[in-house]
Amino acid sequence: MQVGQEERINREAAQSFQDLIVWRKAHQFVSSVYRFSSDFPKHEMYGLSSQLRRAAISIPANIAEGFKKKGVSDKLRFYNISEGSIEECRYYLILAQDLNYGDSTALMMQLEEVANY
Repeated sequence: MQVGQEERINREAAQSFQDLIVWRKAHQFVSSVYRFSSDFPKHEMYGLSSQLRRAAISIPANIAEGFKKKGVSDKLRFYNISEGSIEECRYYLILAQDLNYGDSTALMMQLEEVANY
């Protein structure tokens, strides 16, 4: 059994998006992104910092919105947008690392947890 699989099997049905473990992990990721990007150079305030934060926020926001949708195709559309935002964040973290704005290794690991859940 994979890590987290037992947790998924033994839990009750979610009543709100906040009950979703993937949403909680994504929300924690957003908080970490804000802390990480707060040390970016000031000239990145409206550049990489803003783009990374927006992409990170999009992950749990689209999970939340998709949770409330009634139709399967609507749900999947929002979850798919969330997955796209995960990939966008992955690139921005690579770029931040390459620009020496900080070590994004821990954030990459957090992002992988969200992506694999």
